Amino acid sequence: MKKRVLVTGSEGYIGSVMMPMLLSEGFDVVGLDVCFFADGNLTGAKLPSYPIIREDVRDVDPKDFEGFDAVIHLAGLSNDPLGSLDESLTFAINYKGSVRVAEAAREAGVKKFIFASSCSLYGFADKVLTEEDGANPQTAYGKSKVMAEEAISLMATDSFSPTFMRNATAYGVSPRMRFDLVVNSLAGYAQTEGQIKILGDGTPWRPLVHIRDISAACIAVLRQEKEIVHNQAFNVGDSHENYQIKTIAGHIKKYYPDCEVSIAQKDAGDTRNYRVGFAKLKDRLHYEIMVRLDNGIAGIHDAYKRIPLTLPLFEDPIYTRLRQIQFLLREKRIDSALRWVAPR
Repeated sequence: MKKRVLVTGSEGYIGSVMMPMLLSEGFDVVGLDVCFFADGNLTGAKLPSYPIIREDVRDVDPKDFEGFDAVIHLAGLSNDPLGSLDESLTFAINYKGSVRVAEAAREAGVKKFIFASSCSLYGFADKVLTEEDGANPQTAYGKSKVMAEEAISLMATDSFSPTFMRNATAYGVSPRMRFDLVVNSLAGYAQTEGQIKILGDGTPWRPLVHIRDISAACIAVLRQEKEIVHNQAFNVGDSHENYQIKTIAGHIKKYYPDCEVSIAQKDAGDTRNYRVGFAKLKDRLHYEIMVRLDNGIAGIHDAYKRIPLTLPLFEDPIYTRLRQIQFLLREKRIDSALRWVAPR
């Protein structure tokens, strides 16, 4: 029998890449999404058909999860600027909403629960960090991930097995593209403005991981024996894929040789600066990343040329998380609690 998997956030940046991959691997999938970003399709891709539960994670109940073998929980306010819009909402959705999803899944008899956490919970450090190191979150988003991990970990039982995927900074082409991620953004500026614009001073370190690797690592957990992944955290990325932002810009310049790299300001107010080790992913989960930075940038460059990416498209709110939420608020399509005013 096919394993049945429910994916929250199925219509988002990662979800719209993960769902076709799950289907191609033979899983029976259902999505659950509030659909704030579901109208975007940057690449014009023909997206696969599967059932979608249009629901907020704050409202789920056990009936939503009945009959599923596993849940992959991607949904949430997905970056720091969006998290700063209203910190109380970040905790209500990313922390309490995630706990509600886990509780409902456990009550419904779901066996595996994969939580999309983030390396941003490490926040700031002057050494390479592993899963054994403590969290030092600098933002509401990072704090919400720590709190959700801690609460869900306490829910683990012999019949409910959570796994925490601490993803590095994501990048790569998706139908539901995000231009608020560093690699996607720098390449976008190069394509549309002829300049690789670094908004800070370029010195902070970021670990990077392609969204296809995030998706494939989750599939590896689905296929792995319980005792290997039970109540475990995995940094998702590769130890050779830690870069300073100015170095990322240098890699992008290889594909846009006529573009100059510009430093917008010495201090952008972003205190996150961390390098991460990923040995556990390889040694325990037996997963190695498929996409290195240069290959990932090549894919982005090719897609931006093919679409082609123009400045109006680059600035379209649907492809930048904070702008889209602000647009929906201005248009009174959602209320201040980030709930739809009228049914979609």
